[in-house]
Amino acid sequence: MAFRVMLRMEIEPGKEAEFERAWLAGTEAVTGHPANLGQSLSRENHTDGSTYVIVSDWVDEPRFREFENSPAHLEHRATLHPFRTGGTFHVMEILHHIDGKAAADVR
Repeated sequence: MAFRVMLRMEIEPGKEAEFERAWLAGTEAVTGHPANLGQSLSRENHTDGSTYVIVSDWVDEPRFREFENSPAHLEHRATLHPFRTGGTFHVMEILHHIDGKAAADVR
């Protein structure tokens, strides 16, 4: 089906707005890659507001790995790294995706 990457980033408290601006400024590095299906930035509600989750979907793992080593990705990652105090990285294969009734209304 597709390949999903989830990056949970703990951001230095007080630098959340600056991190969000840097993430938005660099989205073309990800979504501009021909194998990218889209990405999102979310903030966890049950934390102090400085934990974010970035999810990106790809046509397949080999094409994601190609992107992962690209100069555009390495540059974008370097701009986000100074904000990060910790986090986790997960990769997964999407087995099934079923849109909910409201999906057409929010797109």
